[in-house]
Amino acid sequence: MSLLLAIDTTTRNASVALAEEDKVVALRAWRSTVNHSTELMPAVAHLMEAQSCRPADLDAVAVALGPGGFSALRTGLSVAKGLCLAAGIPIVGIGSLDLETYPYRDSGLSVCGLLEAGRGESASALIGPSGSRKRDDRITGPDELVEEIESERAETVLFCGEGLPPWAEQVKERLGHRAILCDVHPSGRACSLAALARKRFEGGETDDLDALQPEYLRMPSIGEPKRRGRTQQASSRRRGRRSRKP
Repeated sequence: MSLLLAIDTTTRNASVALAEEDKVVALRAWRSTVNHSTELMPAVAHLMEAQSCRPADLDAVAVALGPGGFSALRTGLSVAKGLCLAAGIPIVGIGSLDLETYPYRDSGLSVCGLLEAGRGESASALIGPSGSRKRDDRITGPDELVEEIESERAETVLFCGEGLPPWAEQVKERLGHRAILCDVHPSGRACSLAALARKRFEGGETDDLDALQPEYLRMPSIGEPKRRGRTQQASSRRRGRRSRKP
């Protein structure tokens, strides 16, 4: 039986989950009031101690890659990499918008997943009824996104994700019965992360421990010039299973 630890620090609403086979056996979620660097490791340690589990017992660690908070994502990835390095186990990175949309991909509807990006904008993923992306993820304002969806002429679009609440009223007003607004449960991202990562892990797909980096749709103001489009700090992600140390 394989054991997987999932770490999500996409936003201030963070969570960690421990999954055995295809079942989440423990979940810890919290809203960060200080920063993830002081709260994440104690949360991981508490979760694993409660299940009488050690890092050496894990088969892989899954981590949310973003888009999300710059420092938050780096903290989550650093902890995930440290655990993998110490235990000699693989790491699996999954995009955060995939985590938001995953529970609804079998709904038979178009799905729009949202995560707040600051400045009144959100990062969005638009998934078709078949479960595949209709376009690249990007950062938009509410008017731009609604106009895009109106032009798609889809009969119904299901909206989800932590970035939805600030836009909910405007989306419903503009799209009416064509919009289904889902309740927001940020802690569910860790469960989705465990499920998606397990599929990759069991298919022999893991990520390069050294090369894996957070994914941003927009760099912070202290970094590179702001730009639209998917941004990754390192060279392209290389997939390939990292072997366990003897």
